Amino acid sequence: MEESREEITIDGVPLHRRLAVRAPDLAAGLVARLIEEVPVYASLPPEELRRDITQIAEHGIRMFLGVLRSGREPTAAQLAEMRHSAARRAEEGIPLESVIDAYFIGTEQCFEAMMAAARPGDLGAVLATHRLVMRHLRQVSAAATAGYAEEMRASLSEENGARQALLTALLDGAVAAQAAERAGLRLAPSYLVLSMSIGEHPDERASGVDSTVAARRKLRRLRAELDHEARGDALATLTPRDGLALLPCETPSQGSVLEDGDRLAGLVGRLSRRCGAELLAGAVAAKPEEIARAVPLAAEIRIVAEAGGRSPGVYRLEDVLLEYQLTRPGPALDRLAGMLRPLEGHPTVLRTLRTFLGCGLDRRGTAELLRVHPRTVDYRLRKAASLTGLDPTRGCDVALVHAALAAHTVDRAETEG
Repeated sequence: MEESREEITIDGVPLHRRLAVRAPDLAAGLVARLIEEVPVYASLPPEELRRDITQIAEHGIRMFLGVLRSGREPTAAQLAEMRHSAARRAEEGIPLESVIDAYFIGTEQCFEAMMAAARPGDLGAVLATHRLVMRHLRQVSAAATAGYAEEMRASLSEENGARQALLTALLDGAVAAQAAERAGLRLAPSYLVLSMSIGEHPDERASGVDSTVAARRKLRRLRAELDHEARGDALATLTPRDGLALLPCETPSQGSVLEDGDRLAGLVGRLSRRCGAELLAGAVAAKPEEIARAVPLAAEIRIVAEAGGRSPGVYRLEDVLLEYQLTRPGPALDRLAGMLRPLEGHPTVLRTLRTFLGCGLDRRGTAELLRVHPRTVDYRLRKAASLTGLDPTRGCDVALVHAALAAHTVDRAETEG
């Protein structure tokens, strides 16, 4: 229902002009109040507060300015932004009551700013504004609640369940055609299988930030980028520390999927940049019926690359052939793993050794990563040599140190598992 277009004025000045002048400061002030008054907002990553939360605050103020100027209710497109924002908060695990509280605080702040210059003769304008504000708040709250509820339903939707059923069928080696049909997906001729170690986003380590929210935000971005790369057909299971993704490929030749190493590296680089965390991935290509065997292989490639001190990125079997073969079970593996057991009581030495190999034997690069002096790196490497008899700075020992480190890591993983 359309209201009168007669301007509401306070002390002779149109109300929408008063609000427009204050709008930029109001958005920043609202975010500051949320941090102070709503505990969950105080624990959000700073990036989210600067971008998502500030942007939706600015959008809400601009939307109400339009209501003041025209007397008309917000458009469906304007309210859709509120729905989408609330849906993102639901995905991040922020309670609905906190989301709605934020809208009430924002409304209160805007109303106080508009009424600051009110005089006794403005009582009629104050009451008219109050009615307008309350109706607007009801509409915004309804849109936000709907968006939040839709996201919660979507997380448990039949489509997501069907996608997981398809992933399970492929992992179990079962006939996946029926599961694909239920999921509304077409089985691709082949899949790129990525077994990923997912590093921490800086926000997960930031003081005062809710690490759970930061981790969920990281995974939401990673999942969105996987879907983008796969045109919506990615199958994935992700945790804050690791994950598995199957990306469909249209070529029936599984080998060609991995032939372009630069393209593969570019893919994983984009995934890493999008989620804001380092990724180290093992990659295998497989036809649908081969995925059950390909997934453990991709995981082994990843583990071997990590064990060998490889830097973040993507690795194929041919990239880690030596380490892979040297970490196969047998007496040689036991002997290799034993070479570094003297370092188990010296974790900083072991970490320095791993970092030194990962940096391509660059002692200064190692020192920068570990945040120590290069002389400290030299001391620790000499310590490693004295304890194990293997000198990582001596060319003839480098390959053996690589192999021993990989074997030691695999051995420790099996022991702890």
